[in-house]
Amino acid sequence: MKYDLSAIMSRAWAIFRKAAISFAEALHRAWQTAKARPVNDAAVEAAKAAAGVTEECRTWADWHRSGYEVIHGSKALFQAVLIWASKGDDARYMASFFSASQVHPIEA
Repeated sequence: MKYDLSAIMSRAWAIFRKAAISFAEALHRAWQTAKARPVNDAAVEAAKAAAGVTEECRTWADWHRSGYEVIHGSKALFQAVLIWASKGDDARYMASFFSASQVHPIEA
């Protein structure tokens, strides 16, 4: 598998600036994140298929970064257990996914 080395290095610098750790540890966490991405993508696709969802779905944070907010009271279409590798401990967390019909643009 090929990795985007530029993205990994950028991620390492972002982790280094955010956390009070050595750059070597930040680089290690960036590599863990890159290696966890295919595993996380597979987990999301499996959960999406199990729920019978065919439309585009994102987490609350992904929608927010895209300039949208989830409508208050919306229930997640499905959840998936993902690896949070940038913490350095391969912690797992439950991510909830919402569809495009459950969001609206953030008003400035």
